Amino acid sequence: MYMVGWDKQEIEIQAQGYAMFGYGMWTHRAEEKRTALFARSFSICDQSNQRLIFCCIDFGCITHAIRSGAVAQLTKKLGLSFQENQFVLMATHTHSGPGGCGHEALYNMPTPGFVPEHLDAVIQAILISILNAIESEQDTEIRSSTGCFHDDIPVAWNRSIKAYNRNSDVQHRTDKETHLALNREMQLIGFYRQNQLQSLISLFGVHATCLGNTLKAHDGDNKGYAAMFVEQTLLQKGSHNPVAIFAQATAGDVSPHFHGEHQQEIRNKIKGEKEYQYAQKNGHYQSEIALTALTQKSFPVQGAVSAVLSYVDLTDVEIPPEFTQGLLGMRTSQPCHGVPFFAGTPVDGHGTPKLVTASMAMLSKMVRKKRMSNSTSADYAKYKALYDSQGVKNIVIEVGGKKLLGQSIDVVPGIFDPVIAEMNRQVKAGAIQDSPLVPQIMPLQIVRLGNITLICCPGEITTVAGQRLIQTVKAQLSAKDLVWLASYCNDYMGYITTFEEYQEQAYEGGHTLFGQWTHAAFQTEYQQLAQQLNLPKEQRNYDQSTRPPIIPIHELAKRTNHGSLKTAASKGEF
Repeated sequence: MYMVGWDKQEIEIQAQGYAMFGYGMWTHRAEEKRTALFARSFSICDQSNQRLIFCCIDFGCITHAIRSGAVAQLTKKLGLSFQENQFVLMATHTHSGPGGCGHEALYNMPTPGFVPEHLDAVIQAILISILNAIESEQDTEIRSSTGCFHDDIPVAWNRSIKAYNRNSDVQHRTDKETHLALNREMQLIGFYRQNQLQSLISLFGVHATCLGNTLKAHDGDNKGYAAMFVEQTLLQKGSHNPVAIFAQATAGDVSPHFHGEHQQEIRNKIKGEKEYQYAQKNGHYQSEIALTALTQKSFPVQGAVSAVLSYVDLTDVEIPPEFTQGLLGMRTSQPCHGVPFFAGTPVDGHGTPKLVTASMAMLSKMVRKKRMSNSTSADYAKYKALYDSQGVKNIVIEVGGKKLLGQSIDVVPGIFDPVIAEMNRQVKAGAIQDSPLVPQIMPLQIVRLGNITLICCPGEITTVAGQRLIQTVKAQLSAKDLVWLASYCNDYMGYITTFEEYQEQAYEGGHTLFGQWTHAAFQTEYQQLAQQLNLPKEQRNYDQSTRPPIIPIHELAKRTNHGSLKTAASKGEF
């Protein structure tokens, strides 16, 4: 038996014309609220008073600004009873939620800029929901279950089948079998009192992109609707203040839209109000399987709470040959965005036109050829290491060097692209001179709840990459342990593909920032964390002090979105 409490709080953000996070579209602006967005929290205390906290927000991602702000507030309120490594902060990855909540510059460009009132509101909702969850703790039985979507339930499809089929450890799928090229199992944690299900946590990977990039409202998308349906059902059955978290798992290459023959024609028929109906239907599928699994067959969760959390600089991880097919000296590199990042994804969200991306690819190859043509140049070794790590990617943005197609990012004309124009404005204002464009030091976390071990991943991890990571961690643990994975946890780092998938350079590979060995770096670091988790707490020896650098306040102020900037942006004046 555990002491468990739960609560949810609405994130009080007004739709005022800021661009939403997810599609990266300047025109994808919030003008109204369709559904409320929530912070949902669970506090779980074991018999030795060790507390594990889960919080999931209806947002596109977690940023370090969100997590560090929440940690500071919780530490202030709870003191020594709050353990940061036992705090899991997740996002549903709705693409219809607020942007502007990161201190790093790049992903805030469409917003445009940093929006402090958004950040303050989400931290406040997180804090109140967690404190209320702790206050409401009662004796609670925890049980686990799994449910598997039947093949004929149209809930998810693999959107990157060519990359998926590159993996040596999968059954190859045709364009008619994309619904089978993913993990169709949902993992569940149920909370019971008087033998009645009261609340739950669900893990299932599918993008929250039922709603496209032409809509203009804040909305929880499929995960938000799934939570709402479960909470309504449990409330009708007598539960008090039920809370349902529908978090993500291996969603990186998984879409809620059909992918196969005539995929775009089918997607184009789902427009406007039909998109909201489609999101609700997908949410119903998820809510129904969750309730069915937890009310029909479940298994007791027993044992202590424990966790390990370490921040890792992903720009320079040396990979052991165990994870590089025997190759020696392989490393990650500074983060780089490839051409496919700008091209977007089929069906879910098209990006830059093909003519422009073709030009980007040509220019990227020219930059590489020029840099690698002179082996005696002072920068040759630096660029060779970069290209060895990034492999086949046609690099557009070098984040560390703040270069776009080999040039300073403020040199490229922004007349045809308002996001580039905003980037130029910030550079010229001195707003990102010493600030990182994207996070580079990332939180890797593993938590244990009795016999459940949860890998908490800060990025968008593909189906096979997630399966392999689970296998890596499971090899370090007891055979009796359930090893599950949650994604979009604690910060955001783009994608994690397998080495084979990366070579395809679909959208997911183009947005795997730290190069072709990114997944191998994850296996390396999570393997070491799992080994530490196995040790008694007092014997663990791993880095618990490293944190991302503090963003210069004066630069952040120059990126802060003020009313005049917001008004100009909404009128398209940039």
